[in-house]
Amino acid sequence: MTEFEWSLPHSSRRQPILARSIVATSVPLGAQAGLEMIRRGGNAADAAIATAACMTVVEPTSNGIGSDAFSLAWMSGELHGLNGSGRSPIGLDVDRILTMDAFPTRGWDPVTVPGAVRAWVDMNHRFGALDFAECLEPAIRHAREGYLLSPETARAWKRAAERFEDSETWRNTFLRDGRAPSEGDLIKLPHHANTLKSIAETNGRSFYHGELAQRIIDDSNRCGGSFTMQDLETHASEWVTPIALEYRGRIVNEIPPNGQGIATLIALGVLRHFEIGSMEVDSAEVLHLQIEALKIGFADAHRSVADPEHLQTTPTELLDPDRLKKLSEGIDRTRAQIFDAGIPKPGGTIYLSTADHEGNCVSWIQSNYMGFGSGVVIPETGIAMQNRGACFTLEDGHPNVVAAGKRPYNTIIPGMLTPAEGAPDTELMTFGVMGGFMQPQGQLQVVSHLVDFHRNPQAALDAPRWQWREGLTIDIEPGFDDAVIESLRALGHDITVSKERHTGFGLGQAIHRLDHGWCAGSDPRSDGQAVGV
Repeated sequence: MTEFEWSLPHSSRRQPILARSIVATSVPLGAQAGLEMIRRGGNAADAAIATAACMTVVEPTSNGIGSDAFSLAWMSGELHGLNGSGRSPIGLDVDRILTMDAFPTRGWDPVTVPGAVRAWVDMNHRFGALDFAECLEPAIRHAREGYLLSPETARAWKRAAERFEDSETWRNTFLRDGRAPSEGDLIKLPHHANTLKSIAETNGRSFYHGELAQRIIDDSNRCGGSFTMQDLETHASEWVTPIALEYRGRIVNEIPPNGQGIATLIALGVLRHFEIGSMEVDSAEVLHLQIEALKIGFADAHRSVADPEHLQTTPTELLDPDRLKKLSEGIDRTRAQIFDAGIPKPGGTIYLSTADHEGNCVSWIQSNYMGFGSGVVIPETGIAMQNRGACFTLEDGHPNVVAAGKRPYNTIIPGMLTPAEGAPDTELMTFGVMGGFMQPQGQLQVVSHLVDFHRNPQAALDAPRWQWREGLTIDIEPGFDDAVIESLRALGHDITVSKERHTGFGLGQAIHRLDHGWCAGSDPRSDGQAVGV
């Protein structure tokens, strides 16, 4: 094989993609799987399912068959929300976990019931135009026949090999001759293929009630986990009413808690009290206001987001206009503040957007949380189990405190802009920015670039980003003026400038409605693309 230098020495200037139907995600083969469904006569929902299933094969470093998933779907002019997250096991030994200093991230303790497979099935049953099994054909084909590994996924795979070197089932599934695969290697995942074929043939039933479910329970029993068949058999996705906020004439929509999308809405609700659009784009004044608003949003989210059955404060209360105005008055335009917003955790996720020629679009996000997740891989199945339970807190009395049969705080948030009443459909956009607790931060920045500064989707994704870490600590990508960075430091922000743009600043996709089709962008920080027909 020819040896390449895989770095890109020049800044990439991607062009917006214009087409009647579009799919966008972080690996080209995943996007093309969705487009294949469009070409077969499917719609945006079919394309989303095919892309989501394919991404478990071609980017297993960030999601898998054992993932959770959330979605916002604009179908036939109406918005629908799907919560595909799972609960902790009914038999979880909560008392033992509460004696720990921190919630574990490895092994069976942080595993909650994987909801992605059920979410695929439910999306297909409600909105799909194609048979469910047909939507999984590209994923099965790539897993069985092989695909060439993309550069960013290869880098993440190498990092994971160090983290999971002590997990025999992980090594047996994901290493080749004892090493992580490299860029351009031909990857075959036969166990994934068999598992996806079983899921396709049974409409997902084997994963929650049949052979695959039994394998999950057997491995839990073998390794001291607390899962029972009841945990899998009683799992259900939930169709939910999205939460929303008006931002300068656009309606920004998110999945309600247990998702953290409310952090984005609170931040935007605070930010709308400042005339951002009259300021210079990417100026210190704009960034300061965005950062402060974001910290306020995170402070609320970290105090309040939990399983909807355990909420102590409702989204309606948190998004009350008078409350948001009062919060905005707490921002000091002359200095940075600490708003007790906690410390965000890392995460690994895939995000995809789809849109069809009938005007439907889907925003879909799927995740194992921390890369390959918990390190638990069900033998000879390819099922890497997520570790979403690590987002529970051990704080007594907190709505998100760990409990049996409970959904944890979930970082993954699909976004959707919908038209205000009476506005044209051209104000519709499906978007998201993956990356753990970077997600609300990336969403805020993309929405602001698009709404406040009228940038197209590709330009909004291309723009350099900042990331709040904790307290007054801010990481900034290269691309901002030196004078802007120094002004932020003078305001009290503790700034670290990254040497390069990278995936830690989030990976986004966006598809915006036009009069006769769609305009899409794909994040240059990833290997992905938007493809259209």
